[in-house]
Amino acid sequence: MAETFCIAFVVGLMGFLLGSLVYHFLPLFLNFGTVPKGNFGWPFLGETLSFLKPHPSTSTGTYIQDRFSRYGKVFKSHLFLAPTVVSCDEELNYYILQNEDRLFQCSYPKPIHGILGKSSMLVAVGDTHKKLRSMALSLVTTMKSKLEFLNDIEKNATGILDSWKDKSQIAFCEEARKYTFNVIVKQVLGLTPEEPHTKKILQDFLTFMKGLISLPLNIPGTPYSKAVQARHRISSTVKAIIEERRRRNAENCIKKSDFLEVLLCTDTLSEDEKVSFVLDSLLGGYETTSLLLAMVLFFLSQDASAVDQLKVEHEKIRRMKKSLEFLDWEDYRRMEFTQCVMNEALRCGNIVKFVHRKAIKDVKFRAVHLDPSLHSKALQFNPWRWQTQDQTCKKFTPFGGGSRCCPGFELAKLEVAFFIHHLIQNYRWKVEDDEQPMAYPYVEFQRGLKLSVECC
Repeated sequence: MAETFCIAFVVGLMGFLLGSLVYHFLPLFLNFGTVPKGNFGWPFLGETLSFLKPHPSTSTGTYIQDRFSRYGKVFKSHLFLAPTVVSCDEELNYYILQNEDRLFQCSYPKPIHGILGKSSMLVAVGDTHKKLRSMALSLVTTMKSKLEFLNDIEKNATGILDSWKDKSQIAFCEEARKYTFNVIVKQVLGLTPEEPHTKKILQDFLTFMKGLISLPLNIPGTPYSKAVQARHRISSTVKAIIEERRRRNAENCIKKSDFLEVLLCTDTLSEDEKVSFVLDSLLGGYETTSLLLAMVLFFLSQDASAVDQLKVEHEKIRRMKKSLEFLDWEDYRRMEFTQCVMNEALRCGNIVKFVHRKAIKDVKFRAVHLDPSLHSKALQFNPWRWQTQDQTCKKFTPFGGGSRCCPGFELAKLEVAFFIHHLIQNYRWKVEDDEQPMAYPYVEFQRGLKLSVECC
């Protein structure tokens, strides 16, 4: 008889795809067969505090290192108020990703639902998820087909870089967030950076992200409570924007060409689903994309050879175009070494720490990014490893996999590639204060990734 239990899997460093199988009914689960070794830790909180303990994101952290050495690649624990089985096994995690809605199902802990909302595509399952994902793919297709979208990305990139000309030092994480947020908020909501709504949403998103992965204590003043309130404020702002757009459309004003216009014409989504979909789109196109860009600059600052090869690639692309001509999809496809750099930054940087899955049937399985058995010299940043066929492994899944693979991953990489194109030809940079990315567990740079910059 199949019993319900949950799985959370984490995209980990060194090639580890860290996963957790969170089950609801421990006595029934024990009847399935051999349970992995491990420790449940403290009553109620279990090992959650150890799991959330800050550590360099370029390492697995003491929580994983300690348990991996004692119990192996699959072990039991107690995380986020539920008994958990954590997997560092590449084969198992890939198997889980590829069996969405057949053997496994998305199942985040209830506290996370309080932040994301019940209509979020990140927590929706079954037909609801399929409907929302179909809309997300429509958004991506709409954006990719619009030359205006590609031009907006490049204009935002050059605008950010032009603002550095009279500066010798910048906090790059802030610049990266500004860049990616301006791109996504324009395409989804039709807002410019100067509009009051844009600044309000951005400020609330900063609060939202700080509490998204935190101890789930809904007590006033805690990061979790602040995130819940920030989510309510963002929802109210988005609803106001939607109502204003409807009013303008009713008055026969000129319609905008952003995705909100497409969303308003959709009858298959409820009002709450439309609002949640906008939030998911902003979240997906903002924080993780800016963090990937920050990771790329962080690792490149330590590898002059990679920077030199990038310069050769991008100068060649620029010579093929007229001086003021915008980049296009064909130019992006020519950025082959840039793709290697982004893949390696994703592998080494551990940008997304975990997601969750639930088994919906009995599962039998024999018992991942910084794993030295999978990647030679796994702790070393080496973008050239991606030029060999054996390294383009289908099980490298920094954007998820199966039916829950991030629908906008190609747009995220394009944004990063376009920024690099102009950065690499116009600036030199150096990371200050020996800064490194830290997992809290959400990855961030403690001092905002301060860079010394100078024009080439």
